[in-house]
Amino acid sequence: MVERKQIAASRMVGPAGPRPAVAAMTPREVFGILRRHVLLMTSLTILGLIIGGAAWYLLRKYAPKYTAQTYIKVLSPVEKDPMTIGGGMVGKDIQYGYRSSMAALIGQQSTLQRLIDRDKIQETKWFKRFGEVKAISIVKAFTKLKKRFRASAQRDGDYVVLSMTCGDKEESALIVNEMVDMFLALQGSEKRAGVADRMVKFTAQQNSLQRDLDAAEKSLQDVRTASGLTDLEQRYFQHTITVTLNYLQLRENELLLQIGEAQSSMEEIQKLAVGPVTVQIEQQIERDPVMLMLTQRRVLTETQLAGILSKFGENHRAVHEIQELINEIKGKRAERKAEIAEQTRQANLKNAQSRLTVWARRLEDLTKMRQETDASKRDLDLARVQYQRRVAIRDERKQMLDAVKQQIEKLRIIREDPETPKVQFVGYAPVPLMASFPKWKVFFPGGTMLGFVFGIGLAFLIELLSDLVRTPKDVARFLHIPLLGIIPDAAEDEKLRDVDLFLAVRQAPYSIISESYRRLRTNLKLSEAADSKVLLVSSGAAGDGKTSVAVNLATTFVAENKKVLLIDANFRQPSLQTVFPKSEAEHEEAEHFGLSSLLMAQCGCQDVIRPTGIEGLSLIDSGQLPFNPTELLGSTQMEELIKEQRESYDYVIIDGPPVLVVSDAKVLAKFVDGTVLVFNAGATRRGAAQRTIRELKEVNATIVGCVLFAVKAMKGGYFQEQFKSYMKYQKLQLARTI
Repeated sequence: MVERKQIAASRMVGPAGPRPAVAAMTPREVFGILRRHVLLMTSLTILGLIIGGAAWYLLRKYAPKYTAQTYIKVLSPVEKDPMTIGGGMVGKDIQYGYRSSMAALIGQQSTLQRLIDRDKIQETKWFKRFGEVKAISIVKAFTKLKKRFRASAQRDGDYVVLSMTCGDKEESALIVNEMVDMFLALQGSEKRAGVADRMVKFTAQQNSLQRDLDAAEKSLQDVRTASGLTDLEQRYFQHTITVTLNYLQLRENELLLQIGEAQSSMEEIQKLAVGPVTVQIEQQIERDPVMLMLTQRRVLTETQLAGILSKFGENHRAVHEIQELINEIKGKRAERKAEIAEQTRQANLKNAQSRLTVWARRLEDLTKMRQETDASKRDLDLARVQYQRRVAIRDERKQMLDAVKQQIEKLRIIREDPETPKVQFVGYAPVPLMASFPKWKVFFPGGTMLGFVFGIGLAFLIELLSDLVRTPKDVARFLHIPLLGIIPDAAEDEKLRDVDLFLAVRQAPYSIISESYRRLRTNLKLSEAADSKVLLVSSGAAGDGKTSVAVNLATTFVAENKKVLLIDANFRQPSLQTVFPKSEAEHEEAEHFGLSSLLMAQCGCQDVIRPTGIEGLSLIDSGQLPFNPTELLGSTQMEELIKEQRESYDYVIIDGPPVLVVSDAKVLAKFVDGTVLVFNAGATRRGAAQRTIRELKEVNATIVGCVLFAVKAMKGGYFQEQFKSYMKYQKLQLARTI
């Protein structure tokens, strides 16, 4: 039994740790708060309108303020180049930033102090009202001027707006105009003085650059003198030394090529000198006169031989002589050929050797000349490098000098330019015709709005300062236990007039309160505690409505043909005996018997259980107050009583004592299946409800849920709409029944 209770408690009450955050106030709840306090907000809004109007009238009559205003034109921040036509475009943001800086310059401390030091300002009534001591008056005037004088830059215009607010309209215009004159003069002198200072610096820079330029010209002459070369400028055509060096290099390459070719020819000629006769030599031999003569003689001799052979035959002596002559000619011809071939090859070899020697000498001379020219070229390059460095320095100094001269000329023109101060006079501030303060367009709507806002704030403050458990959202947000039912306040239901609230379900079955009790019964049966047969109905404090809930809940169970036992366990302040009074016969039979008598073994169960007049509902009165009520309720007799009656009745409902008043409810909670807590929407505070739940959790009581009792329908709330809907629905049902 104890284990089942602990499991149910953990399932229904939940862990003791921190709960998740609840959503903030919904728009419907906000609208409901506003509807409930609409009269308060309306009253404060009208009061704000009246106060705003009265303040406007009094200030307009006794303390009006006048504002004088004028403009100063601010030119482009970019310094205009007097040497060019037109000027560069400047972004709007940059121009606005420049105008803002001008406005800040006007409003800074030094500018305001200079304005106060002017004689015309100190002669005004505005300044004299600050006192006779000048030092103190200046401090007070500066403080007031800092507050009342305004300089603001236009976002899309080219002007800075100057304004002054004071009680005298002529003096407000005077102060603004004095600021215009002073600031324009101050800006003109400062800008021109700045230009003059820049001219002095540029002049000194010009003199220094001129000295540097003279030194650079002298260094160029020193380079020409030291190198002995006059043509050191970099030109489009080449220097003579460069041309000569290029020619010698070309000739050297040609000679090297020729020598290489000659050396290759020498090797071939040397091979030919000891080898066979070539075709070229053969041709040269054939062209030799001696060889030609021998050839002719051989031909003639062979002709003679042919004639003699045909005439005398081969064996003739003349034929042999001619043949010997031919052989002799052939021998001479061979000797001549060998002689000519040898002479030719030796001559070719000597000629090749002679050419190679000549070319080698030429190459040596050419190499020497190239080396000398190369040295001259290096000297030329070195001199040119030094010369070009000094030329670059000279040109740089010359360009800088020209730029400085140009800047000096520009500054001279800028100093005389009327646009140099970057601010221009537009016009003096006229004397204002109307007061700038107070304005009814501000005071009337402002007072009305402040009253309205204050009314809303006060309405929410009243709501938020209330710590009663009034709505289901309060239960979900602060208590974190199931809400089983909501019992409306009896004043909300017209059907409950002249009806005993303890018997509302029985005497007014068609009332919304009766329907709320039936809904409580249904929610209880459908909750996780549906199997609970023994229920303890308790509350945090006395008078929260727990007895009404217990009796009416029991009546709803009886309406379902259930047998219900109602036990009054509140020894100190019993109520059920007045709800269900005894008859005269019952008084005579068991005048003093009750729960206390049963627990003290002075009687049996049949002696204390009595009918209530409602079929199916029985009652055990509390009996006389014992000296030990807590001990009796926690005794084994009480546990045995509950066990016995559990078997005899479908439901046992115990009307227990309040948890925060006495400890009886804690000891009684361990014998029941579940505890139903009753919180009164008009009396139970959040802290008391939370403490009630905490007290029961500490003894491991099973909290089935809670009932919110005596809930009033609030304007803009959910219950008001629900009550209206139920009444309309109930009327339709009754009409159909009739």
